[in-house]
Amino acid sequence: MTSEMPETTSVGDGTSLNGAADSLLHASGTSTNGSITATHEDEHERDTEDASEDGEGGVEGCTIGSTGSGLVKGTDGEDEDDGDGEDDEEEDEEDEDEEDEEPTLKYERMTGPINDLLKKDSISAISVSNKLVAVGTHGGIVHVLDMTGKRIKSYKPHQASISDMEMDNTADFVATASIDGQVVIQSLSTQESYMFDMKRPIRTVALDPNFAKKGTRPFICGGLAGTLVLREKGWLGHKESVLHSGEGPIWNVRWRSHLIAWANDLGVKIYDTQSQTRITYIDRAPDSPRADLFKCTLHWQDDSTLLIAWADHIKVARVRARPRTANTSASSNLPPLLVEVTAALQLDCMISSILPHPMSHSAPTKENGSVASRTTLTSFLVLAYEPPDDFGDEMTDDPARQARKTAERPELRIISRTGEEFSADALNVTGYQSWGCNDYLLAEVDSGGNETNQCYIVASPKDIVFVRPRDRKDHIAWLVEHQRYEEALDETEKLGEDEQSSDSGGYKIDVVSIGERYLRYLVGEGDFVKAARLCPKVCGQDAKRWEDWIFVFAQNRNLQAVIPFIPTEAPQLSHLVYEMILGYFINHDKEALLKTIREWPKSIYDMPSVIVAIQSELERIPMSSSLKPSSPDAVWLMECLADLYTANRQPGKALQYFLRLRRPNVFDLIREHNLFTDVKDQVLLLVEFDQELNGKREEEGIDTTQTRSEAISMLVDHTHSIPVDRVVQQLRARPFYLFLYLDDLFKKDQNLASDFADVQVKLFAEYATSRLIEYLRASSYYNLEAAYNICRGRDLVPEMVFLLGRMGNNKQALTLIIERIGDVQQAIEFAKEQNDDDLWEDLLKYSETRPTFIRGLLENVGAEIDPIRLIRRIKNGLEIPGLKEALIKILHDFQLQISLLEGCQRILNGDCSDLARVRQKGQNGGFFLSDKAVCPLCTDPLRRSPQDLLLLFLCRHIVHASCINGIDNLPRYIDAGLDVSLRVSPAHDLSAKMAFASVVRAKIIHGCPVCRRQGEGHVC
Repeated sequence: MTSEMPETTSVGDGTSLNGAADSLLHASGTSTNGSITATHEDEHERDTEDASEDGEGGVEGCTIGSTGSGLVKGTDGEDEDDGDGEDDEEEDEEDEDEEDEEPTLKYERMTGPINDLLKKDSISAISVSNKLVAVGTHGGIVHVLDMTGKRIKSYKPHQASISDMEMDNTADFVATASIDGQVVIQSLSTQESYMFDMKRPIRTVALDPNFAKKGTRPFICGGLAGTLVLREKGWLGHKESVLHSGEGPIWNVRWRSHLIAWANDLGVKIYDTQSQTRITYIDRAPDSPRADLFKCTLHWQDDSTLLIAWADHIKVARVRARPRTANTSASSNLPPLLVEVTAALQLDCMISSILPHPMSHSAPTKENGSVASRTTLTSFLVLAYEPPDDFGDEMTDDPARQARKTAERPELRIISRTGEEFSADALNVTGYQSWGCNDYLLAEVDSGGNETNQCYIVASPKDIVFVRPRDRKDHIAWLVEHQRYEEALDETEKLGEDEQSSDSGGYKIDVVSIGERYLRYLVGEGDFVKAARLCPKVCGQDAKRWEDWIFVFAQNRNLQAVIPFIPTEAPQLSHLVYEMILGYFINHDKEALLKTIREWPKSIYDMPSVIVAIQSELERIPMSSSLKPSSPDAVWLMECLADLYTANRQPGKALQYFLRLRRPNVFDLIREHNLFTDVKDQVLLLVEFDQELNGKREEEGIDTTQTRSEAISMLVDHTHSIPVDRVVQQLRARPFYLFLYLDDLFKKDQNLASDFADVQVKLFAEYATSRLIEYLRASSYYNLEAAYNICRGRDLVPEMVFLLGRMGNNKQALTLIIERIGDVQQAIEFAKEQNDDDLWEDLLKYSETRPTFIRGLLENVGAEIDPIRLIRRIKNGLEIPGLKEALIKILHDFQLQISLLEGCQRILNGDCSDLARVRQKGQNGGFFLSDKAVCPLCTDPLRRSPQDLLLLFLCRHIVHASCINGIDNLPRYIDAGLDVSLRVSPAHDLSAKMAFASVVRAKIIHGCPVCRRQGEGHVC
């Protein structure tokens, strides 16, 4: 069966086939065709024709029909089925499967001058050699073309239709046979030419395989005369040898190596030129139609394999050497070669021509699980012709049945040697309705052994079509055409860059072009997730393509599908694309917005625009400006704003969001970016956050009582940036936080907290009562009256006592101590602090009737209390517990004091005596003065001149008198001991020295200048 393909079909080099109305290719489904039987020819084949006919092995060919597809046609043209619905459904399913089957071959109609050449003529024969195509026409003209359709040469060797032609291996000689009875051999490169008039119509001609190399120029021809003639060039002209005659016309002849095969009415024969013997005869099938109705095709697959196609039968004959036998005499008359028919097939169509077609197949899986390497098997490429249904009714008298019937399209089928049909393509050649089986030709283009360059030519009277196996690019194009894009992409990735080319569909066979088609398909199907995953492979580094496809997703309201795959670098897209994505997240997925902002580089979008959009969204969410946000969306948006402001070098604006979000690193952020000025309006948030951190630490078991609050410390340490007044104003609503702040501020500098001393007294009374007295003693800025009222309101007696003492109301303070506290020691300490005799008197007077106070006073007598004065106030008969012990203690204490005083006096006297002796010894001792001694003040030698006055201090420093500031106008002193002319008494001399020393001492106010300079503090 055949099925038509779409009008435009993809072909090999990317151009579409000619003919817009009709396509060249109509794909036909594959089917499994019949079976095959093959037999070997009898080894004892006889040399004579009759003997060979008798000795031929029986070859029975089985009809290869369409039984596999259920479409075997009967004689009446109707399907041979019972017509039930189940068979119809099965046929429909099989038809769909066949339509999805990928074709094996691709087709391209030859264009160029050939179309003009065939307008008034038609092709009757064709031959291909060495990339040249020789075409013979019914007008007797030969056209030589190259593979592109360019005409190389044209000439007219005959006056009638050319029935057969052949080119030699060098493509230099063209032999043509015509029904005008002539055989012409023409050289294309030289003037060499031969023409032979055979007197009868010639049907076939064949050149020696080495025709151009042999000087004899041998060829063989035959025709309606029924004679097979071998002609060779000799010294005296051409020599003619008759190889066979007498069995009807010679329909076809082919020459390969030393073997010549020809067909006549009876069958096919093979002649060996080496042994000059006919080696076999292969007869026609008994039920074959007339020999002239359907031509016989002979093709040598190789030097020993002959393909025979005649009517609807195919036979494969293999020539091999005859094996040696023991009876040499019996085999001596036999040909050295024998032929065996290895395959015989019968098709459900007539065969216009046949060629071998190599196909690659994977070997079956081995037992160990491995797959064998790919092997090349040879199948048959058959040009099939479907005769009309009433074929064979030529003898009828019915004029309607005698009329010429419209023919079907020819089919090009690939059939295996076992009869399996791999593919079948119906060819839409020009005027196929008028052509018969013998009008179609099939030729093979030499590929040089390379399967990838395999090419065939199908010729009809008005067309030449190139047939090539489909390559990987064709396979990809077919996959794309059938919307199997994923497979097409996988195959395209395996192609190299040099294999990419334009296709008939107008797109390049590359990942990008096919990927975009796949994307459009997926978007049309609504599979946006799969389309998004494909975008990186398709768009690659092309920013424009990325943007176009992103907008496609956005227009289809599926932007979220492609967002995870959008690149942020290599390539970097327009900032509008990234802002559009962020805008989508703002409205639909705020958590993803935060993740995206943290992952994406900040340089790829306009941060101020994004910040404005996020702030607008945040304003729509109701929340407290000073409390931690409760809405999850508000949290995500604040996180985004904090990160964006920080990245935009605006940490001050990010601070409020850090505080609301309770970021642990907020204090480091403030210090790092010096945000103390920005903190002044966020004091309450900062302190609240810090207290929450302390609460978490306490829950974790960490002692925070000895830890200084980080927020309070920051506020206190940076009062120049965070004014105290502003902090107090913001913390008034939270008195405990205000207490912590003022307490730390007072510890740092009392003057800073002086304006809030009264507030601090109230806060201490509320939150740290035990420390209030300490603050009252340390501070002097609070209002005493107000502080006293606060303490009285809370009944804080010790603080009231202190404040009364500060206010000068000592008696009332002492009364409070005695009456409310009852602490003798505190009363005594209070009296000592005030140092007021009247207060002592009041204390003694109050104690006269209280034995406990009397005993306490006795135990604490000292310089302030005279024991005698206290004892005299004790009334007779007053019982004082512990009085005896107190008196004994007083006496012991006085005795101890007297002993201490005496001991100290003795020590003092001894020290004075020792120091006096040391002083005397030092003053009376001599001092050695050398000539090299220098003055410590001017560093000049002391003995620089006899007139210099030298001063020696008790610290043993010697200086020039002139080096001491303030010593002027000293009287001249003459030492009587040094001047022999003077005669004075020793007493007078000593008195003079002492008087002069007194004058000098009076002028030296600060003692030794050297010691003073060194800071020793000696006064000499």
